[in-house]
Amino acid sequence: MNKHNLRIIKGALVITFIVGIFSSSSLISEKKVIVKNLNKAKNSIALTKVIEYETVKTENKNLEVGTVVTKEEGHNGLAYVDEKGNIIQMIESPKNAEIEIGTGEKTDYVGKLTGYGADCKGCSGYGTLACKTKEGLSHSLTKDGEYYNDNEYGKVRIIAAALEKFPCGTIIKIQNTNLGTFNAIVLDTGGDMRKAWRNGIVHIDLAFKTENDPAVNLATGTNIKYSVQRWGY
Repeated sequence: MNKHNLRIIKGALVITFIVGIFSSSSLISEKKVIVKNLNKAKNSIALTKVIEYETVKTENKNLEVGTVVTKEEGHNGLAYVDEKGNIIQMIESPKNAEIEIGTGEKTDYVGKLTGYGADCKGCSGYGTLACKTKEGLSHSLTKDGEYYNDNEYGKVRIIAAALEKFPCGTIIKIQNTNLGTFNAIVLDTGGDMRKAWRNGIVHIDLAFKTENDPAVNLATGTNIKYSVQRWGY
């Protein structure tokens, strides 16, 4: 003979199964199964509700005004709620979105581009740059080359610019008819660049290991389009 009992004990539903095994020894085994009751109030109904994520906004002076960059995508959560909308239990917590709002100055310019090598006239020949790297190290064109590995933009060309306008570590996208479009980082400066900027002219000098590189002449041009991707490190 089999039978079962149901009863509520302290908000939990307790189901007791009593299994009778009638034999010559008349043994009886009993097993309890406790089912968790998510509702504190008896007979209340648990509903699911979407918990919307929030958007966290931060200002970034390295981005042009009006620019919005998504750093982290957000997603909604899900929870059990009662009839009044009170959360009983969180199933999945929401994850907030993170965006950056640009507060910086203009980023697009048109100017002049030239090329120079470590052995240029008036240069030391070692190609040691005016700026330190983000790691605080010196970079030499002859020893380390005309590229720099940036932790954000990857492998980029090295350029010289007026540091009072384009500080060390500034990333600029350059559109050149002969050399194509590429990103470069400001790690050097020069008298011609500083003089040009005092007259309101953007003059960028593209770095090479040597003046004998035929691409030095190909770099020269006017009406070159520049777009600042990052101001400084």
